Amino acid sequence: MNKTAFVTGANKGIGFEIAKQLGEKGWRVVLGARDTERGETAVSELAAQGLDAAFVQIDMADLEKIEQAAHMIKAKYPELKLLVNNAGMPGAFSRSFTDTKEEDLRNAFEVNFFGTYRLNQLLFPLIKDNEATVVNVTTDMASLDHMQNAEFTLNAFDYNSSKTANNAMTVSMAYEVRNSGAQVFAVTPGFTTTDLNGNAEGGKSKAEGAAIIVEYATDGKRHNGEFLNAQGVLPW
Repeated sequence: MNKTAFVTGANKGIGFEIAKQLGEKGWRVVLGARDTERGETAVSELAAQGLDAAFVQIDMADLEKIEQAAHMIKAKYPELKLLVNNAGMPGAFSRSFTDTKEEDLRNAFEVNFFGTYRLNQLLFPLIKDNEATVVNVTTDMASLDHMQNAEFTLNAFDYNSSKTANNAMTVSMAYEVRNSGAQVFAVTPGFTTTDLNGNAEGGKSKAEGAAIIVEYATDGKRHNGEFLNAQGVLPW
């Protein structure tokens, strides 16, 4: 039987490319998406390429939907070996702390932190039992070291801080499984042109960004507790 992966936010963008590339490596891929029609269309597209794909509806801002998705994963895919928490939203992608609105900050945290936290916590017993891998997709700008020392960075406090909190969750989860076969780590694809940033020019393609995540997720190495980009380990 093919190893099974669950990828959130997988109906488009980097998430879809992650699912596609995992499928091409022989994984059974379960695509999580908020919009059922788009999710099923994405699954059909992968199936048409001969890939083993299925759909589970999930809304990262809705606790009930997250619980339903987690229940379905545990019931239908108890052999889960990989969870890729890709789903995210930018808040308003504020340009400074001063410009950040509390509503946008809360919206970013609801999906990027709380939604991901809920799903991780619900599936964590299965992850531990299966000695599986969790990849929390993050951003360079979640690194406090990067924010202080990079030559240029986007000071989007709503988005960045929600991902910094997500990084803290990664460290906490990794600490809990440090003496087991399970592992949890964070990967940033770096600047990639996606809907999240308004398809800003000059970034990697979605396929290139996804390939960085897929490589670390499937290389068979121990990355527990690491924050990784294409070049290697980053400081938190």
